[in-house]
Amino acid sequence: MEKAVTLEEALELVKQLSLVDKVRLIEQVAPQIERELITTQPKTRKSLRGLWRGSDITESDIAEVRQQMWEKFPREDV
Repeated sequence: MEKAVTLEEALELVKQLSLVDKVRLIEQVAPQIERELITTQPKTRKSLRGLWRGSDITESDIAEVRQQMWEKFPREDV
């Protein structure tokens, strides 16, 4: 069974390559990465439209919470 190579080990090996070999490595790896990115589908996002539909939050509730948040604000700093 083959041992998995860590990123650090791979980077150490790449540092030992000549500049030409580093370029060749990139030329071989880049298309593989592109193929993997194309085949990987992004997760579908859940729409947030209507998230608060049916909630019983009124403007007076918002005003009350806002007042509670600001009541301890140090006014002398303003």
